[in-house]
Amino acid sequence: MGDLAAALIAVGEAIIKNKQYLTDLDSAIGDGDHGLNMARGFEAVVVKLKTGTMIQEVGAIMKLVGMTLISTVGGASGPLYGTAFLRAAVPSAGKEVIDGQTALLMFQAAIKGIKDRGKASRGEKTMLDALEPAQDAFQKTFEAGKSLPECLHAACDAAQQGIEFTKTIIATKGRASYLGERSLGHQDPGATSSFIMLQALTQFCDGSKEAV
Repeated sequence: MGDLAAALIAVGEAIIKNKQYLTDLDSAIGDGDHGLNMARGFEAVVVKLKTGTMIQEVGAIMKLVGMTLISTVGGASGPLYGTAFLRAAVPSAGKEVIDGQTALLMFQAAIKGIKDRGKASRGEKTMLDALEPAQDAFQKTFEAGKSLPECLHAACDAAQQGIEFTKTIIATKGRASYLGERSLGHQDPGATSSFIMLQALTQFCDGSKEAV
């Protein structure tokens, strides 16, 4: 098993571990199934990564994850996260190691995929409120000449701040928008699952070598 597959298994296990937490957050302002859906999708991802053939090419692994999420995760999350992984597969095609530049391009492609698919933008109380600040922080840290783990830590910190920001705004996108002002004070479950994934990836890289 390659380092990327191991990293993505760690990401999947973090989502599965937080299934109930994400479901509780979504029960307050959404359908109450975000954690259940995400866990189901990543359970399938983990099985495929553990039992699949020894794929080393980064783009192929990202496509595998993306297609699995699209086919197994219900609601809006499956297509959104699935598209993110599929788009990230484009700049990583043909590579067997992810360096800082490739990671930045993958990050940018993933977010553009989410925005294209969801017709959403930052400030609407969605996963983008965690992911876009995270991508900005990653890029700023990378351009300052820092290492990939340092870039991931900066992204993680920004995503966590993004979660806090979602508590201060009214949802204008997705199921939570039906609540209007009653969505104030609640953190967005999609922003939270994005942070959990980034946090798991960062923790994996802390215990691994610089490139995954």
